[in-house]
Amino acid sequence: MTTLSPSAELGSGLVLQRVTPPLKLADFKLIAFDMDSTLINIECIDEIADAVGKKAEVAAITEATMRGEIKDFKESLRRRVALLQGVPVAALQQVYDERLKLNPGAAELVAACKKAGLKVLLVSGGFTFFANRVKDRLGIDFARSNLLDEADGKLTGQVVTQSWGDICDGAEKRRTLLEVASLMGISAQETIAVGDGANDLPMMGEAGLSVAYHAKPKVREQAMVAINEGGLDRVLEILK
Repeated sequence: MTTLSPSAELGSGLVLQRVTPPLKLADFKLIAFDMDSTLINIECIDEIADAVGKKAEVAAITEATMRGEIKDFKESLRRRVALLQGVPVAALQQVYDERLKLNPGAAELVAACKKAGLKVLLVSGGFTFFANRVKDRLGIDFARSNLLDEADGKLTGQVVTQSWGDICDGAEKRRTLLEVASLMGISAQETIAVGDGANDLPMMGEAGLSVAYHAKPKVREQAMVAINEGGLDRVLEILK
């Protein structure tokens, strides 16, 4: 086994830190993905806001949150969801149909993980409308995300409290990863966590392997693997 320096680049745009290849995919039992800007190409809340001409306003809050400049994700999400009051529920389907695409390599990575016997978890600060559809599209095993309140065919600007809590933030992502691992009877070291924003860091910090995908600088610095160019399936270059 070759020991690498604390930070090494394997090919263009694939950086390894504090991890020594080769690693076996089959040594892991669970992989957890963030959704927006990780599994998919958009931040759904920004695109919903576009339906009422508030994309710039909402996107500015999203961006500051993902960079870690707004520390309280729950407060950030409530502020953004409040701006969606009055958006027709039909706009969500339009965003899904016209704007949402899987990121390159997402389907290939999920398929490879499932073939190797891993369970797949989607844990998102985004919304169930999209998470459930992405879950079905990719054959993902578990999903947790936020539920938008609606009345009379329009969004109310509120988030619905679910059995586990109200908002899936960084702490909830971490808790969900550990909860699913516990239910599976595996350790956190047997999990992989993939994300791009500051609210993914708590779960990435628990996982046996953390992967930053086209991520914010703070997230790239802390991840064991940073994919800065190419698709999600580049993880398979180090997981045999």
